[in-house]
Amino acid sequence: MTGEGNLNEFSISASALSFKKMGRVGKLFRLDPILCHAARLMKSPKVKVAVIGASGYTGQELLRLLVMHPQVDLVAVTSRQEAGRALTAVFPRLAGAPSVEGLSFIDPEIEAIVATGAEAAFLALPHGVAAEFAVPLLERGLRLIDLSADFRLLDADVYAEFYGHAHPAPDLLTRAVYGLPEFYRETIAAADLVASPGCYPTSILVPLVPLVRQGLVKPGGIAVSSLSGVSGAGKKAETSLLFAEVNESLRAYGAPKHRHLSEIEQELSIAAGEKVTISFVPHLMPVTAGILTTIFCEASGDLETLSASIAAAYTEAYAGSPFVRIRGEGGFADTKHVVRTNFVDVGWVIDRRTGRLILSSAEDNLGKGAGSQAIQSFNVMFGLPETAGLLQF
Repeated sequence: MTGEGNLNEFSISASALSFKKMGRVGKLFRLDPILCHAARLMKSPKVKVAVIGASGYTGQELLRLLVMHPQVDLVAVTSRQEAGRALTAVFPRLAGAPSVEGLSFIDPEIEAIVATGAEAAFLALPHGVAAEFAVPLLERGLRLIDLSADFRLLDADVYAEFYGHAHPAPDLLTRAVYGLPEFYRETIAAADLVASPGCYPTSILVPLVPLVRQGLVKPGGIAVSSLSGVSGAGKKAETSLLFAEVNESLRAYGAPKHRHLSEIEQELSIAAGEKVTISFVPHLMPVTAGILTTIFCEASGDLETLSASIAAAYTEAYAGSPFVRIRGEGGFADTKHVVRTNFVDVGWVIDRRTGRLILSSAEDNLGKGAGSQAIQSFNVMFGLPETAGLLQF
């Protein structure tokens, strides 16, 4: 991990401050460029940020991370149902955070958001609604990170097929950048509209894309089974999501054509250079957060050298990616190691009896699958270290 990656919240240590009192801060910073970089960040202007649609689970996780982010000035938080209420009254866990003192929810009105001076906005809204805000906010010069599905797809017809209605702003589809920093870091840096990926797609694309690109797995016949925590369904009152219905139970849903298939197949097809169609079955598991994904695919080439080739492909793809942790052959991922973090863990085994490669990944559906990944893209967009505000274990 780089020196920047070792900075957590870019706070100067007490020992550094004691050196400063003794007039030796210059010598200390010459010896420790990490602290020097931290000091420069602390002096640079913060980015004024709005969170639109902040009362859901993803919005709550976004806020938890943003209030601790060293380069964020949270200036607007919107919610129709909570407008007028103090942020800490709705989310008591944020009480005591200096950055939210006196901050209240406001109605999601475009002019009110713009009036706060926000330079960037996170759209934590349902699909179909996010586009209604994206169009006018882009016109007013804000840079946007959209956590809905409105701008993840390149084809408006595919959107209509999977989401059941015409795309509300098709002209913006080619302007948006798919927000997986591990694959699109350079284009995200220059973008004013980033479409943050879905939770399931992130858990599938991170382990699969480097192998598909290298031709290590055959693009046909890929099957995926994923299990997600209940928070992935959002904050809504439905019988199927009641504690008594979910507790001590596992069940599949959304097969055979879950909405996330559209972006998964789009990105795999780009990686493969040909159309890729997969089978995908999501499941609900009785935990609050976390996604565990198992991918079954047919290996290409010599099985005896496959593991070394996989390791090399991951090293090439993720050498500069601080949030992808490769567990290696036999390293099955586990949700308990990634929940409340921005990490995604990846491992694999080779089934020599069947000639199949089995990939395993784990992430937090509210973190790397939603809120923290959106902040990762925000960091890239504003030239900040990718780990800023996110290096939590």
